[in-house]
Amino acid sequence: MEEAAATAKLNVVLFPWLAFGHMIPFLELAKRLAARGHAVTFLSTPRNVARLPPVPTHLSSRIRLVALPAPRVEGLPEGAESTADVPPEKNELIKKAVDALAVPFAAFLADATTGGSKPDWIVNDFCHHWLPAIADEHKVPCAMFVIVQATMMAFLGPRWANDVHPRTTLEDFTVPPNWCPFPPAIAYRRHEAAWTAGAFQPNASEVSDVDRLWQIIERSRLTIYRSCDEVEPGVFALLTDLFQKPAIPAGVLLQPKLDDGDGDSSSCSEVLRWLDNQPPKSVIYVALGSEAPLTANNLHELALGLELAGVRFMWSFRKPAGTSAPDADVVRLLPAGFEERTRGHGLVWPGWVPQVRVLAHGAVGAFLTHCGWGSTIESLVFGHPLVMLPFVVDQGLIARTMAERGVGVEVARDDSDGWFGRDGVAAAVRRVMVDEEGKVFASNVRKLKEVLSDQRRQDQYMDELVGYLRRYRDDNC
Repeated sequence: MEEAAATAKLNVVLFPWLAFGHMIPFLELAKRLAARGHAVTFLSTPRNVARLPPVPTHLSSRIRLVALPAPRVEGLPEGAESTADVPPEKNELIKKAVDALAVPFAAFLADATTGGSKPDWIVNDFCHHWLPAIADEHKVPCAMFVIVQATMMAFLGPRWANDVHPRTTLEDFTVPPNWCPFPPAIAYRRHEAAWTAGAFQPNASEVSDVDRLWQIIERSRLTIYRSCDEVEPGVFALLTDLFQKPAIPAGVLLQPKLDDGDGDSSSCSEVLRWLDNQPPKSVIYVALGSEAPLTANNLHELALGLELAGVRFMWSFRKPAGTSAPDADVVRLLPAGFEERTRGHGLVWPGWVPQVRVLAHGAVGAFLTHCGWGSTIESLVFGHPLVMLPFVVDQGLIARTMAERGVGVEVARDDSDGWFGRDGVAAAVRRVMVDEEGKVFASNVRKLKEVLSDQRRQDQYMDELVGYLRRYRDDNC
Protein backbone atom coordinates (compact mmCIF):
# COMPACT_ATOMS: atom_id res chain seq x y z
CA MET A 1 0.00 0.00 0.00
CA GLU A 2 2.85 2.39 0.82
CA GLU A 3 4.43 1.68 -2.56
CA ALA A 4 1.12 2.36 -4.32
CA ALA A 5 0.71 5.63 -2.43
CA ALA A 6 4.22 6.70 -3.43
CA THR A 7 3.65 6.01 -7.13
CA ALA A 8 0.39 7.95 -6.99
CA LYS A 9 2.34 11.08 -6.10
CA LEU A 10 3.75 13.23 -8.86
CA ASN A 11 7.10 14.95 -9.24
CA VAL A 12 6.44 18.12 -11.24
CA VAL A 13 8.81 20.83 -12.49
CA LEU A 14 7.30 24.28 -13.14
CA PHE A 15 9.21 26.77 -15.29
CA PRO A 16 7.45 30.12 -15.88
CA TRP A 17 8.36 33.00 -18.18
CA LEU A 18 10.45 35.67 -16.44
CA ALA A 19 7.56 37.99 -15.56
CA PHE A 20 5.88 38.21 -12.17
CA GLY A 21 2.47 38.12 -13.82
CA HIS A 22 3.44 34.59 -14.85
CA MET A 23 5.54 33.51 -11.86
CA ILE A 24 2.81 34.21 -9.31
CA PRO A 25 0.14 32.01 -11.01
CA PHE A 26 2.78 29.29 -11.46
CA LEU A 27 3.51 29.52 -7.73
CA GLU A 28 -0.21 29.24 -6.97
CA LEU A 29 -0.35 26.11 -9.12
CA ALA A 30 2.67 24.79 -7.20
CA LYS A 31 0.90 25.35 -3.87
CA ARG A 32 -2.18 23.45 -4.97
CA LEU A 33 -0.16 20.53 -6.25
CA ALA A 34 1.89 20.47 -3.06
CA ALA A 35 -1.27 20.62 -0.93
CA ARG A 36 -2.28 17.33 -2.60
CA GLY A 37 1.01 15.72 -1.59
CA HIS A 38 2.93 16.14 -4.86
CA ALA A 39 6.56 17.28 -5.09
CA VAL A 40 7.12 20.50 -7.02
CA THR A 41 10.32 22.11 -8.26
CA PHE A 42 9.91 25.77 -9.25
CA LEU A 43 12.59 27.08 -11.61
CA SER A 44 13.61 30.67 -12.21
CA THR A 45 16.71 32.84 -11.77
CA PRO A 46 18.32 33.99 -8.49
CA ARG A 47 16.84 37.47 -8.20
CA ASN A 48 13.38 36.29 -9.15
CA VAL A 49 13.44 33.44 -6.65
CA ALA A 50 14.49 35.90 -3.94
CA ARG A 51 11.54 38.19 -4.78
CA LEU A 52 8.83 35.51 -4.77
CA PRO A 53 6.32 35.52 -1.90
CA PRO A 54 7.26 33.02 0.81
CA VAL A 55 5.93 29.49 0.45
CA PRO A 56 3.51 28.62 3.28
CA THR A 57 5.33 26.69 6.00
CA HIS A 58 3.10 23.63 5.76
CA LEU A 59 3.96 23.27 2.05
CA SER A 60 7.66 24.17 2.17
CA SER A 61 8.83 20.56 2.35
CA ARG A 62 7.14 19.78 -0.97
CA ILE A 63 8.00 22.95 -2.94
CA ARG A 64 11.63 23.41 -3.93
CA LEU A 65 12.72 26.75 -5.40
CA VAL A 66 15.68 26.33 -7.74
CA ALA A 67 17.58 29.26 -9.23
CA LEU A 68 19.25 28.66 -12.57
CA PRO A 69 22.19 31.04 -13.19
CA ALA A 70 21.01 34.29 -14.76
CA PRO A 71 22.54 34.71 -18.23
CA ARG A 72 24.18 37.92 -19.38
CA VAL A 73 22.55 39.44 -22.46
CA GLU A 74 23.95 42.43 -24.29
CA GLY A 75 21.65 45.41 -23.78
CA LEU A 76 20.10 44.17 -20.54
CA PRO A 77 20.98 46.19 -17.42
CA GLU A 78 22.93 44.48 -14.67
CA GLY A 79 20.53 42.50 -12.45
CA ALA A 80 17.63 42.60 -14.92
CA GLU A 81 16.07 39.16 -14.61
CA SER A 82 12.40 39.84 -15.29
CA THR A 83 10.15 42.12 -17.30
CA ALA A 84 9.60 44.15 -14.12
CA ASP A 85 13.25 45.25 -14.32
CA VAL A 86 13.11 46.76 -17.81
CA PRO A 87 10.90 49.08 -19.87
CA PRO A 88 8.49 47.28 -22.27
CA GLU A 89 10.74 47.80 -25.30
CA LYS A 90 13.43 45.62 -23.68
CA ASN A 91 11.14 42.63 -23.08
CA GLU A 92 12.54 41.06 -26.24
CA LEU A 93 15.94 40.94 -24.52
CA ILE A 94 14.38 39.09 -21.59
CA LYS A 95 13.30 36.49 -24.19
CA LYS A 96 16.93 36.22 -25.30
CA ALA A 97 17.82 35.64 -21.64
CA VAL A 98 15.21 32.85 -21.45
CA ASP A 99 16.74 31.22 -24.52
CA ALA A 100 20.16 31.34 -22.84
CA LEU A 101 18.71 29.28 -19.96
CA ALA A 102 18.54 26.20 -22.21
CA VAL A 103 22.02 25.01 -21.22
CA PRO A 104 21.59 25.32 -17.42
CA PHE A 105 18.12 23.77 -17.72
CA ALA A 106 19.54 20.79 -19.62
CA ALA A 107 22.14 20.34 -16.87
CA PHE A 108 19.44 20.56 -14.19
CA LEU A 109 17.29 17.93 -15.90
CA ALA A 110 20.24 15.61 -16.49
CA ASP A 111 21.22 15.83 -12.81
CA ALA A 112 17.63 15.19 -11.72
CA THR A 113 17.29 12.18 -13.99
CA THR A 114 20.61 10.54 -13.04
CA GLY A 115 20.12 11.44 -9.38
CA GLY A 116 16.96 9.41 -9.04
CA SER A 117 14.48 12.31 -8.99
CA LYS A 118 13.39 12.26 -12.63
CA PRO A 119 10.33 14.49 -13.02
CA ASP A 120 7.01 13.01 -14.07
CA TRP A 121 6.13 16.29 -15.80
CA ILE A 122 7.62 19.58 -16.86
CA VAL A 123 5.03 22.35 -16.93
CA ASN A 124 6.26 25.01 -19.31
CA ASP A 125 5.30 28.58 -20.20
CA PHE A 126 4.82 30.11 -23.65
CA CYS A 127 8.40 31.28 -24.07
CA HIS A 128 10.65 28.22 -23.66
CA HIS A 129 10.32 26.80 -27.18
CA TRP A 130 13.62 24.91 -26.80
CA LEU A 131 12.51 23.01 -23.69
CA PRO A 132 10.43 20.16 -25.16
CA ALA A 133 13.41 18.84 -27.17
CA ILE A 134 15.49 18.65 -23.98
CA ALA A 135 12.63 16.98 -22.12
CA ASP A 136 12.24 14.44 -24.95
CA GLU A 137 15.88 13.41 -24.56
CA HIS A 138 15.06 12.36 -20.99
CA LYS A 139 11.61 10.97 -21.85
CA VAL A 140 9.82 13.49 -19.64
CA PRO A 141 6.40 14.66 -20.91
CA CYS A 142 5.60 18.37 -21.10
CA ALA A 143 2.47 20.38 -20.45
CA MET A 144 1.95 24.08 -21.07
CA PHE A 145 0.38 26.28 -18.38
CA VAL A 146 -1.41 29.23 -19.96
CA ILE A 147 -1.86 32.12 -17.54
CA VAL A 148 -3.59 34.45 -20.00
CA GLN A 149 -7.27 34.30 -20.89
CA ALA A 150 -8.17 31.04 -22.65
CA THR A 151 -10.27 33.04 -25.12
CA MET A 152 -7.11 34.74 -26.35
CA MET A 153 -5.55 31.37 -27.18
CA ALA A 154 -8.56 30.53 -29.31
CA PHE A 155 -8.32 33.97 -30.96
CA LEU A 156 -4.64 33.41 -31.82
CA GLY A 157 -5.46 29.91 -33.03
CA PRO A 158 -3.22 26.97 -33.98
CA ARG A 159 -0.70 27.01 -36.80
CA TRP A 160 -2.96 25.07 -39.21
CA ALA A 161 -5.86 27.52 -38.79
CA ASN A 162 -3.64 30.50 -39.49
CA ASP A 163 -2.27 28.74 -42.58
CA VAL A 164 -5.79 28.15 -43.89
CA HIS A 165 -7.08 31.60 -42.91
CA PRO A 166 -4.04 33.92 -42.93
CA ARG A 167 -4.31 37.34 -41.28
CA THR A 168 -2.16 39.86 -43.12
CA THR A 169 -3.51 43.28 -42.09
CA LEU A 170 -4.30 44.99 -38.79
CA GLU A 171 -8.00 44.94 -39.72
CA ASP A 172 -7.87 41.11 -39.80
CA PHE A 173 -7.40 41.19 -36.01
CA THR A 174 -10.33 43.56 -35.40
CA VAL A 175 -12.87 40.80 -36.09
CA PRO A 176 -13.15 37.28 -34.64
CA PRO A 177 -11.19 34.70 -36.66
CA ASN A 178 -12.99 32.26 -38.93
CA TRP A 179 -12.45 29.35 -36.55
CA CYS A 180 -14.02 31.06 -33.50
CA PRO A 181 -17.80 31.32 -32.96
CA PHE A 182 -17.34 34.52 -30.95
CA PRO A 183 -19.73 37.48 -30.90
CA PRO A 184 -18.50 40.24 -33.26
CA ALA A 185 -17.37 42.41 -30.33
CA ILE A 186 -14.81 39.82 -29.15
CA ALA A 187 -11.85 41.17 -31.09
CA TYR A 188 -9.07 43.71 -30.81
CA ARG A 189 -9.47 47.41 -31.44
CA ARG A 190 -7.31 48.82 -34.22
CA HIS A 191 -4.93 50.49 -31.77
CA GLU A 192 -4.44 47.10 -30.04
CA ALA A 193 -4.10 45.10 -33.26
CA ALA A 194 -0.54 46.28 -33.93
CA TRP A 195 0.65 44.46 -30.81
CA THR A 196 -1.23 41.29 -31.78
CA ALA A 197 0.03 41.31 -35.36
CA GLY A 198 3.53 41.95 -34.02
CA ALA A 199 3.34 38.78 -31.94
CA PHE A 200 3.40 36.83 -35.21
CA GLN A 201 6.68 38.53 -36.30
CA PRO A 202 10.23 37.62 -35.17
CA ASN A 203 11.64 40.00 -32.57
CA ALA A 204 15.14 40.64 -31.18
CA SER A 205 15.23 37.02 -30.00
CA GLU A 206 14.77 35.97 -33.67
CA VAL A 207 11.64 33.96 -32.80
CA SER A 208 8.11 35.34 -32.76
CA ASP A 209 6.01 35.00 -29.62
CA VAL A 210 3.33 33.05 -31.49
CA ASP A 211 5.86 30.65 -32.99
CA ARG A 212 7.26 30.02 -29.50
CA LEU A 213 3.76 29.25 -28.31
CA TRP A 214 2.96 26.96 -31.27
CA GLN A 215 6.18 24.99 -30.88
CA ILE A 216 5.48 24.38 -27.20
CA ILE A 217 1.82 23.42 -27.59
CA GLU A 218 2.58 21.12 -30.52
CA ARG A 219 5.11 19.19 -28.41
CA SER A 220 3.10 19.16 -25.18
CA ARG A 221 0.74 16.40 -24.08
CA LEU A 222 -1.87 18.84 -22.82
CA THR A 223 -2.48 22.50 -22.01
CA ILE A 224 -3.52 23.81 -18.61
CA TYR A 225 -5.44 27.08 -18.18
CA ARG A 226 -5.90 29.43 -15.26
CA SER A 227 -9.63 29.61 -15.83
CA CYS A 228 -12.83 27.61 -15.56
CA ASP A 229 -16.07 26.88 -17.40
CA GLU A 230 -18.00 29.36 -15.30
CA VAL A 231 -15.83 32.25 -16.51
CA GLU A 232 -15.26 31.08 -20.09
CA PRO A 233 -18.07 28.69 -21.04
CA GLY A 234 -17.45 26.55 -24.10
CA VAL A 235 -13.89 27.73 -24.68
CA PHE A 236 -12.10 24.59 -23.46
CA ALA A 237 -13.97 22.28 -25.83
CA LEU A 238 -13.12 24.70 -28.65
CA LEU A 239 -9.42 24.76 -27.67
CA THR A 240 -9.28 20.95 -27.42
CA ASP A 241 -10.68 20.74 -30.94
CA LEU A 242 -8.44 23.49 -32.38
CA PHE A 243 -5.15 22.29 -30.91
CA GLN A 244 -6.03 18.57 -30.95
CA LYS A 245 -5.02 17.93 -27.35
CA PRO A 246 -6.77 18.27 -24.00
CA ALA A 247 -7.35 21.83 -22.78
CA ILE A 248 -7.70 21.47 -19.01
CA PRO A 249 -9.02 24.25 -16.74
CA ALA A 250 -7.20 24.37 -13.40
CA GLY A 251 -9.69 26.78 -11.83
CA VAL A 252 -9.03 30.41 -10.99
CA LEU A 253 -6.29 29.61 -8.42
CA LEU A 254 -7.53 32.18 -5.95
CA GLN A 255 -9.21 31.57 -2.63
CA PRO A 256 -11.81 34.14 -1.52
CA LYS A 257 -10.95 33.48 2.14
CA LEU A 258 -7.72 35.18 3.15
CA ASP A 259 -5.08 33.89 5.51
CA ASP A 260 -4.76 36.48 8.30
CA GLY A 261 -1.00 36.10 8.05
CA ASP A 262 -0.87 37.29 4.44
CA GLY A 263 0.58 40.67 3.65
CA ASP A 264 3.04 42.66 5.68
CA SER A 265 4.59 46.07 6.28
CA SER A 266 3.17 49.42 7.26
CA SER A 267 1.90 49.98 3.71
CA CYS A 268 -0.54 47.11 4.11
CA SER A 269 -1.91 48.35 7.42
CA GLU A 270 -2.01 52.03 6.41
CA VAL A 271 -3.92 51.35 3.17
CA LEU A 272 -6.38 49.12 4.99
CA ARG A 273 -6.83 51.69 7.78
CA TRP A 274 -7.75 54.30 5.18
CA LEU A 275 -10.32 51.92 3.73
CA ASP A 276 -11.66 51.20 7.22
CA ASN A 277 -12.74 54.85 7.41
CA GLN A 278 -14.74 54.78 4.15
CA PRO A 279 -18.43 53.84 3.79
CA PRO A 280 -19.29 50.37 2.45
CA LYS A 281 -19.00 49.92 -1.33
CA SER A 282 -18.04 53.59 -1.78
CA VAL A 283 -14.47 53.30 -3.11
CA ILE A 284 -13.25 52.45 -6.59
CA TYR A 285 -9.88 50.75 -6.44
CA VAL A 286 -7.55 51.87 -9.27
CA ALA A 287 -4.59 49.73 -10.35
CA LEU A 288 -3.08 49.30 -13.80
CA GLY A 289 -0.39 46.76 -12.99
CA SER A 290 3.34 47.37 -12.94
CA GLU A 291 3.99 47.00 -16.66
CA ALA A 292 1.23 48.97 -18.44
CA PRO A 293 2.81 51.26 -21.08
CA LEU A 294 1.48 54.46 -19.53
CA THR A 295 2.53 57.91 -20.69
CA ALA A 296 2.57 61.10 -18.64
CA ASN A 297 -0.52 62.23 -20.59
CA ASN A 298 -2.29 58.97 -19.71
CA LEU A 299 -1.60 59.51 -16.02
CA HIS A 300 -2.83 63.11 -16.14
CA GLU A 301 -6.07 62.24 -17.93
CA LEU A 302 -6.73 59.31 -15.61
CA ALA A 303 -6.15 61.47 -12.54
CA LEU A 304 -8.32 64.32 -13.79
CA GLY A 305 -11.02 61.83 -14.79
CA LEU A 306 -11.10 60.41 -11.26
CA GLU A 307 -11.33 63.93 -9.89
CA LEU A 308 -14.14 64.78 -12.32
CA ALA A 309 -16.08 61.61 -11.42
CA GLY A 310 -16.29 62.85 -7.83
CA VAL A 311 -16.23 59.37 -6.24
CA ARG A 312 -14.00 57.99 -3.52
CA PHE A 313 -10.94 56.23 -4.95
CA MET A 314 -7.85 54.38 -3.81
CA TRP A 315 -5.11 54.43 -6.49
CA SER A 316 -2.22 51.98 -6.41
CA PHE A 317 0.22 54.24 -8.23
CA ARG A 318 2.98 52.03 -9.61
CA LYS A 319 6.01 53.40 -11.40
CA PRO A 320 6.43 52.28 -15.03
CA ALA A 321 8.63 49.22 -15.58
CA GLY A 322 12.30 50.14 -15.80
CA THR A 323 11.85 53.50 -14.02
CA SER A 324 14.68 54.00 -11.56
CA ALA A 325 13.12 56.79 -9.50
CA PRO A 326 11.80 55.86 -6.04
CA ASP A 327 8.06 55.13 -5.94
CA ALA A 328 7.34 58.23 -3.86
CA ASP A 329 9.01 60.48 -6.45
CA VAL A 330 6.92 59.04 -9.30
CA VAL A 331 3.79 60.61 -7.76
CA ARG A 332 5.15 63.90 -9.11
CA LEU A 333 3.81 62.72 -12.47
CA LEU A 334 0.31 63.58 -11.21
CA PRO A 335 -1.32 66.91 -12.14
CA ALA A 336 -0.31 69.83 -9.94
CA GLY A 337 -2.53 70.07 -6.88
CA PHE A 338 -4.36 66.79 -7.59
CA GLU A 339 -3.61 65.14 -4.26
CA GLU A 340 -4.59 68.27 -2.32
CA ARG A 341 -7.89 68.66 -4.21
CA THR A 342 -8.86 65.02 -3.69
CA ARG A 343 -7.43 64.51 -0.21
CA GLY A 344 -10.84 64.26 1.43
CA HIS A 345 -12.01 61.32 -0.66
CA GLY A 346 -8.99 59.91 -2.52
CA LEU A 347 -5.78 58.11 -1.64
CA VAL A 348 -2.82 57.81 -4.02
CA TRP A 349 -0.49 55.14 -2.71
CA PRO A 350 2.93 54.77 -4.39
CA GLY A 351 4.53 51.36 -4.45
CA TRP A 352 3.20 48.00 -3.35
CA VAL A 353 -0.44 47.54 -2.36
CA PRO A 354 -1.92 44.30 -0.97
CA GLN A 355 -4.35 44.05 -3.88
CA VAL A 356 -6.23 40.93 -2.81
CA ARG A 357 -6.79 42.39 0.65
CA VAL A 358 -7.93 45.67 -0.83
CA LEU A 359 -10.42 43.94 -3.12
CA ALA A 360 -11.67 41.88 -0.19
CA HIS A 361 -12.35 45.04 1.86
CA GLY A 362 -15.97 46.03 2.39
CA ALA A 363 -15.35 49.66 1.42
CA VAL A 364 -14.43 48.73 -2.16
CA GLY A 365 -17.27 48.79 -4.65
CA ALA A 366 -15.56 48.58 -8.07
CA PHE A 367 -12.17 48.11 -9.73
CA LEU A 368 -10.62 50.34 -12.43
CA THR A 369 -8.20 47.91 -14.04
CA HIS A 370 -5.96 47.31 -17.04
CA CYS A 371 -7.72 43.93 -17.37
CA GLY A 372 -4.73 41.73 -16.71
CA TRP A 373 -6.19 38.24 -16.34
CA GLY A 374 -5.07 37.87 -12.73
CA SER A 375 -6.57 41.21 -11.68
CA THR A 376 -9.79 40.44 -13.54
CA ILE A 377 -10.15 37.09 -11.79
CA GLU A 378 -9.51 38.73 -8.42
CA SER A 379 -12.22 41.32 -9.07
CA LEU A 380 -14.74 38.65 -10.05
CA VAL A 381 -13.95 36.45 -7.06
CA PHE A 382 -14.61 39.37 -4.72
CA GLY A 383 -17.68 40.52 -6.63
CA HIS A 384 -16.61 43.91 -8.00
CA PRO A 385 -17.79 45.35 -11.33
CA LEU A 386 -15.08 46.64 -13.63
CA VAL A 387 -14.08 49.93 -15.20
CA MET A 388 -11.74 48.70 -17.92
CA LEU A 389 -8.69 50.39 -19.46
CA PRO A 390 -6.82 47.67 -21.40
CA PHE A 391 -3.45 48.14 -23.07
CA VAL A 392 -1.67 45.02 -24.39
CA VAL A 393 -1.64 41.22 -24.81
CA ASP A 394 -5.01 39.68 -23.87
CA GLN A 395 -6.30 42.75 -22.03
CA GLY A 396 -8.45 44.07 -24.89
CA LEU A 397 -10.13 40.69 -25.38
CA ILE A 398 -10.71 40.38 -21.65
CA ALA A 399 -12.37 43.79 -21.59
CA ARG A 400 -14.67 42.82 -24.48
CA THR A 401 -15.65 39.48 -22.92
CA MET A 402 -16.32 41.08 -19.53
CA ALA A 403 -18.45 43.76 -21.21
CA GLU A 404 -20.38 40.98 -22.98
CA ARG A 405 -20.95 39.34 -19.58
CA GLY A 406 -22.38 42.64 -18.33
CA VAL A 407 -19.93 43.04 -15.44
CA GLY A 408 -18.37 46.35 -16.43
CA VAL A 409 -17.64 49.02 -19.02
CA GLU A 410 -14.61 50.18 -20.97
CA VAL A 411 -13.27 53.69 -20.86
CA ALA A 412 -13.99 55.30 -24.26
CA ARG A 413 -10.86 55.49 -26.44
CA ASP A 414 -9.88 56.64 -29.90
CA ASP A 415 -9.88 53.51 -32.03
CA SER A 416 -6.87 54.53 -34.10
CA ASP A 417 -4.32 55.42 -31.42
CA GLY A 418 -5.94 54.41 -28.10
CA TRP A 419 -6.08 57.96 -26.71
CA PHE A 420 -8.46 58.46 -23.78
CA GLY A 421 -9.44 61.59 -21.92
CA ARG A 422 -10.67 62.66 -18.51
CA ASP A 423 -14.30 62.89 -19.64
CA GLY A 424 -14.27 59.26 -20.80
CA VAL A 425 -12.71 58.12 -17.52
CA ALA A 426 -15.26 60.07 -15.46
CA ALA A 427 -18.20 58.78 -17.53
CA ALA A 428 -17.14 55.12 -17.18
CA VAL A 429 -16.52 55.46 -13.43
CA ARG A 430 -19.90 57.09 -12.87
CA ARG A 431 -21.71 54.46 -14.96
CA VAL A 432 -20.40 51.79 -12.61
CA MET A 433 -20.31 53.65 -9.28
CA VAL A 434 -23.10 56.25 -9.45
CA ASP A 435 -25.64 55.70 -12.23
CA GLU A 436 -28.59 53.31 -12.03
CA GLU A 437 -26.85 51.10 -14.59
CA GLY A 438 -24.26 50.27 -11.94
CA LYS A 439 -26.81 48.15 -10.09
CA VAL A 440 -27.06 45.86 -13.14
CA PHE A 441 -23.27 45.43 -13.29
CA ALA A 442 -23.16 44.74 -9.55
CA SER A 443 -25.95 42.16 -9.80
CA ASN A 444 -24.26 40.35 -12.69
CA VAL A 445 -20.89 40.19 -10.99
CA ARG A 446 -22.48 38.93 -7.75
CA LYS A 447 -23.79 35.93 -9.67
CA LEU A 448 -20.29 35.17 -10.93
CA LYS A 449 -18.88 35.63 -7.44
CA GLU A 450 -21.28 33.03 -6.09
CA VAL A 451 -20.09 30.33 -8.48
CA LEU A 452 -16.40 31.25 -8.20
CA SER A 453 -16.66 31.16 -4.41
CA ASP A 454 -17.65 27.49 -4.58
CA GLN A 455 -14.33 26.16 -3.32
CA ARG A 456 -15.45 22.58 -3.73
CA ARG A 457 -15.92 23.18 -7.45
CA GLN A 458 -12.55 24.96 -7.70
CA ASP A 459 -10.88 22.05 -5.90
CA GLN A 460 -12.57 19.69 -8.34
CA TYR A 461 -10.86 21.43 -11.25
CA MET A 462 -7.47 20.79 -9.62
CA ASP A 463 -8.34 17.20 -8.80
CA GLU A 464 -9.36 16.59 -12.41
CA LEU A 465 -6.09 18.14 -13.60
CA VAL A 466 -4.11 15.84 -11.29
CA GLY A 467 -6.08 12.92 -12.70
CA TYR A 468 -5.00 13.86 -16.22
CA LEU A 469 -1.38 14.21 -15.13
CA ARG A 470 -1.43 10.78 -13.48
CA ARG A 471 -3.06 9.04 -16.44
CA TYR A 472 -0.74 10.60 -18.99
CA ARG A 473 2.26 9.88 -16.74
CA ASP A 474 1.25 6.23 -16.50
CA ASP A 475 0.68 6.03 -20.27
CA ASN A 476 4.22 7.28 -20.73
CA CYS A 477 5.77 4.69 -18.44
